[in-house]
Amino acid sequence: MLQPLGLDEVAHAVYRFALSQPGCRLDDLLLHLDGGEHEIRRSVDRLLELALLRPVSGTLVPTRPPLALRTLLQRQQSELLRQEREFTQIKAAVDRLSEEYEYAQAPGSRAGWERLETRAAIHARMERLAGKSTIECLSLLPADNPADDLDARRPMDQHMLERGVSVWNLHLESICNDRATLNYARWLMSHGGGVGTVPTLPLWLVIYDRTTALLSIDPNDPGAGAVEVTGAGFLTGLVALFERIWATMTPLDADEASADDGPSPVEREVLRLMGQGLTDEAVCKKLGIGLRTLRRTIAELMDRLGARSRFEAGAIAVDRGWLRPCPCSSDRPPRPKDKAQSVESDSPSGTRMSVFA
Repeated sequence: MLQPLGLDEVAHAVYRFALSQPGCRLDDLLLHLDGGEHEIRRSVDRLLELALLRPVSGTLVPTRPPLALRTLLQRQQSELLRQEREFTQIKAAVDRLSEEYEYAQAPGSRAGWERLETRAAIHARMERLAGKSTIECLSLLPADNPADDLDARRPMDQHMLERGVSVWNLHLESICNDRATLNYARWLMSHGGGVGTVPTLPLWLVIYDRTTALLSIDPNDPGAGAVEVTGAGFLTGLVALFERIWATMTPLDADEASADDGPSPVEREVLRLMGQGLTDEAVCKKLGIGLRTLRRTIAELMDRLGARSRFEAGAIAVDRGWLRPCPCSSDRPPRPKDKAQSVESDSPSGTRMSVFA
């Protein structure tokens, strides 16, 4: 049991004898213990080396193991931490080399998509694409996405800006609650980048030169990784998504001024999400705000609308034009068609279509 310390049975016997006879001498050990003189002397030397025994006026006095072995334990712990850091660095290097190998295998046949499962692979791909970009970089940046490390993005963004590449970022309006992200956004603006905020964002997305995009595999599970997509068909839709959201954004640090008593963008989004039947927790996750903040916003909306329930608040908001419910929202599963509730109307093409409440 004591072998990790380099102590055998003879050494253990020497230590136990010293405990029972504090201040014993080497001659006492040779007289009372079984074993040869060489083994006993070697054991005494090892115990002195570990500071489990200390010499006092020609005698041997035992010390408390926690005190004697503290330096040894600290040295071993430091070595373990060093090995752990070295393992992490080696793994990151292997991931980087693996990513570069896969990327270089078929550069002419990279149309379509490619899954990137590790954070290191995503960052390596971002570095490569940012280094190759010559026109612009468009990003949707929801909160709490481990794939989007601001410390890793800043040097990439700075390099692109210095080369004249336009960088446009969209954040959640709740960015004001995250000091690190807010400082990053203001830094980007001070260096010529564009920053806007919106109440909600559908997914993490970065588009490079409108030819290649990285986006989250599962918006509800940021740790699931990302996928790289190429091809005009994919990119046309993703760029259109970014431009549509950018058209509704509020510039960062813009003065909040309203000419009437209408809802703010965040309040309008709260009404929309409530109307889709989402729970308070789900709404908080989409907006990146706390539960208390959400419920305070809902209470203020109900007070302004003069509503006694959330359902009534939604109905009044629709009547006032604050909210335009969309039956085809992707945030909830479509309801089964009810012929009794359908209303037929003429479409612009002259065909008949059904509209559901």
